Amino acid sequence: MHPSSTLRILFVVTVATTGSVNLSGCTKQAEAEVPPKAVEVGFVNLSAQPVTLTSQLTGRTVASTAADVRPQVDGIIKDRLFTEGAIVKAGDPLYQIDPRVYQAALDTAQAQLENAKAILVTDQAKADRYRRLGQSQAVSGQDLDDAISAARAAEANVHLYDASVQTARLNLEFTKVLAPITGRIGRSSVTSGALVTAGQTTALANIQQLDPIYVDITQSATALLKTRQAIAQGTMTSAGSAVTIAFEDGTAYPTAGKVEFSEEDVDEAAGTVTLRARFANPDGILLPGMFVRANVPQGVVPMGILAPQQSVMRDAKGDATALIVNTENKIEQRSVAATEAIGDKWLITRGLDRGDRLVVEGTAKVKSGTVVTPTEMTVD
Repeated sequence: MHPSSTLRILFVVTVATTGSVNLSGCTKQAEAEVPPKAVEVGFVNLSAQPVTLTSQLTGRTVASTAADVRPQVDGIIKDRLFTEGAIVKAGDPLYQIDPRVYQAALDTAQAQLENAKAILVTDQAKADRYRRLGQSQAVSGQDLDDAISAARAAEANVHLYDASVQTARLNLEFTKVLAPITGRIGRSSVTSGALVTAGQTTALANIQQLDPIYVDITQSATALLKTRQAIAQGTMTSAGSAVTIAFEDGTAYPTAGKVEFSEEDVDEAAGTVTLRARFANPDGILLPGMFVRANVPQGVVPMGILAPQQSVMRDAKGDATALIVNTENKIEQRSVAATEAIGDKWLITRGLDRGDRLVVEGTAKVKSGTVVTPTEMTVD
């Protein structure tokens, strides 16, 4: 090859190599000057609203009224006059005790009363006559006094036997054992022919009023005190008294009840107090002794901040944190206090404010200081 041709080839290669190096340097410089692409995140605007705090507690159903049926006189049960498990009304006859002995006692007392009345008529007439005679000195003063005393004694006997008649009549009435209250009557503990006695400890039957019915709910005394202190400090206001309950299988009872009172005595062993709620029970679904779960309102936070649960994270120490988008569209991390779950949201008592843009989507792609492209979202 001619020397001049060799020189031309070396020149072309050198120029090409130098151009390639210069072009690569320009590309790297251009790439360094391109800003990083902003990460897209979804956020919600936080608002403040009244938030009702509720507690899920356990309870037992209790009959609103209950009465044991017991005899008030001794005797033999002649008849049972009710159907076990039926609804009875106050005053309905339940048992008939053999009344013959008490009828005889009433007849005797009435006869004694009639005799006492007859004696009273005679003694009063004698006393009146002696008073007239005493004015003319026809009878002695002692005889007059004796006649007046006898008339008064006869009058007292009339009152005495009248009371005996009333007692005998009551005892006769008590041979028919009546329902003391309206409600559902249980099984009978005696049958016809059984001997019963007044004041016996064993009840003949039990009647319970089931509509309305009570639910006795147990609550921690510490939690109750905390709620009362919050209300006194103004951080919470008193909630309504409406209560809802559900059965052991989770089925909700269709009608809400109302808290009627809270006991002031604390169970020393369990550290709990009892709340009593009243429920309508027209269909008799609730029976005494049932276990239920009750949702009981504790108080209302007037300006509560609710954050979707997916927006609240936990750090390595277990502390709650959340990410917000600031005015420069950069991510800020906040430490928050998520005190209570309200449905699918957390009640935030510290760390977030009304108007904050809280990140709910894309939290795994960003960290504090990251520039983002925020998109507002709606979370139910």
